[in-house]
Amino acid sequence: MPSLSDLGQLPKRLVLGRPVRSDKAGESLLPKRLALPIFASDPLSSVAYATQEILIVLTLAGSAFLFLAPWLAVAVVLLLVVVVLSYRQVVHAYPSGGGDYEVAAKNHGRFASLVVASALLTDYVMTVAVSVASGTDNIISAFPGLAQHRVVIAVGLVAFLAAANLRGVRESGKSFAVPTYLFVAGILVMVVTGLIKYFFTDASLVAESASYTITPEPEYSNLAGLALIFFVLRAFASGCTALTGVEAIANGVPAFRPPKSKNAATTLALMGGIAAAMFAGVTALALFSGVKYAEFPCDLEGFANCETQPQLTVIAQVSGAVFGSDGIGFYYIQAATALVLILAANTAFNGFPLLGSVLAQDRFMPKQLHTRGDKLVYSNGILLLSGFAVVMLVAFQADSTRLIQLYIVGVFTSFTIGQWGMVRHWKREMKLVEGVERARMRRSQVINALGGSITTIVLIIIVLTKFTRGAWIVIVAMPFIYLLMRQINRHYTQVAEQLVPSGDSRTLPSKVHAVVLVSKVHKPTLRALAFARATRPDQLTALTVNVDDADTRALQADWDRYDIPVPLTVLESPYREITRPVLDFVKDIRRDSPRELVVVFVPQYVVGHWFENVLHNQSALRLRARLQFQPGVMITTVPWQLEGSRDREDAMRPGVAPGDLRRGITTDPP
Repeated sequence: MPSLSDLGQLPKRLVLGRPVRSDKAGESLLPKRLALPIFASDPLSSVAYATQEILIVLTLAGSAFLFLAPWLAVAVVLLLVVVVLSYRQVVHAYPSGGGDYEVAAKNHGRFASLVVASALLTDYVMTVAVSVASGTDNIISAFPGLAQHRVVIAVGLVAFLAAANLRGVRESGKSFAVPTYLFVAGILVMVVTGLIKYFFTDASLVAESASYTITPEPEYSNLAGLALIFFVLRAFASGCTALTGVEAIANGVPAFRPPKSKNAATTLALMGGIAAAMFAGVTALALFSGVKYAEFPCDLEGFANCETQPQLTVIAQVSGAVFGSDGIGFYYIQAATALVLILAANTAFNGFPLLGSVLAQDRFMPKQLHTRGDKLVYSNGILLLSGFAVVMLVAFQADSTRLIQLYIVGVFTSFTIGQWGMVRHWKREMKLVEGVERARMRRSQVINALGGSITTIVLIIIVLTKFTRGAWIVIVAMPFIYLLMRQINRHYTQVAEQLVPSGDSRTLPSKVHAVVLVSKVHKPTLRALAFARATRPDQLTALTVNVDDADTRALQADWDRYDIPVPLTVLESPYREITRPVLDFVKDIRRDSPRELVVVFVPQYVVGHWFENVLHNQSALRLRARLQFQPGVMITTVPWQLEGSRDREDAMRPGVAPGDLRRGITTDPP
């Protein structure tokens, strides 16, 4: 029959499974076949909305500007290639997993590293929000009746992802590998089938929206000169969402199997090649099939019920044109796309906790983020990320079009600072070598310089074109997070300085004054008195507070009846308060003898269930909370375990105390 402790742990075990020993950490390292879907699901899945974001901007000016889409797609692919090549240098140079944060810290200093950290933290939150919202869009494209439940679906999906990641890296990797590979295979088959159908057969390739016409927005009806350039740059910036998540592999190198850097670089190259091929193919099919997609559905002339009927996503329209809107291929692509978009948030669920752990180790984030959970993952980081993502989804009603405007600012901020940091890194390293090795480093420096130059330009474009459309929120949030991290670091630094041993730390107190708090003459009180006497203090005081004359007289009578060999001191409390008189008594002792140590013994009985605490006044808890701020005062709790608590203790599994595993303490034999 399960014990009370086992029943209390049951929900946790159902979600997480059995705990994993600390010495099994090496078994959670990832082979390339699992690392690819875990760390690259975000950039791979972004092809589902990157093309769509380009078309949304271009159609603001009407169908006439769709001819720019191929050129913008080529620019995005070239940018992706440059960024992937640049991050391969980061993977080899900094394999510890700090990524751009570590690069910035070692080559630019603290300010730049914290800017990168704040950028990445905000970007990881947006990755979850955008991926889940976009996945929800694709679910709704297949089942329009679910549109009214958009937010509930999105929040539920975040909860599912959090639970999956809390079960451990390898287990989540196995869960996510199959959907990611099914999506990649489906998109590539769709692209090949669509291109064959378009170029080599007589069959038509027509999207559902091909017959629609577009009403241009008034401010975009006559674009020319600088306005046209700004418009094109805005469309390009939207297409750059295809690059989100590229940095995750550089941040996750420690999770790879040895040789870590080589395997991470190979995975990065595979990710870049697959993502570029899929993005280019989807964009080509969208243009060949005549897809129209507008920010405001009613701008599409010919789209019936635009007020209530949701638009089909670009990927849905393309798959419908290739396989037929009622074909198995259409539903396969929709299911695979929705699933992989949801799972794409897993990139952030791996990157955010790892970065949080590094920041916590450097004392810029709470230490709890550096603590591993039962499954050897950074559980607190996963939960924190989930909470922020849910807030964003609820605040923006899980609207991917609105959320995506906040996206990629953080990505390109970290890209830019990281790449210029690598340029400095190679400059420093080249001073130490000659010959072939120096030439290799020079080549790497050129790659990073090219990457830094391009990402700097793109970052400027993104800020200029997206600022008023929501990016300002991220731009404001990043300095706030930066200042918060500085404050956290300042706190830890001050605490460390105050805890450094000084010359008087070993000075013994002149004497010890023990104070035993008394409310009644019962077993907890007698035990506390016995313990206090066993310490042989220089002075021992049994102390009670008179809040009721009748109770105090009864206490004094019991004290005499049990012949307790310690005088009872009674403090008057005309306002029936217990805490203040005790504090004043202790302060008076310290004031009269500053070198005297005061040890306060607090009797406390322990109940077996949390809800039983409600039936007691918790005066001991309040006293301890106030006494701990008094210098020269020690607090000793003397527990008396009631029968219910002893039963609970007996039911606990012996050997390993709760929390020992995450602290690295094990008592079981290896």
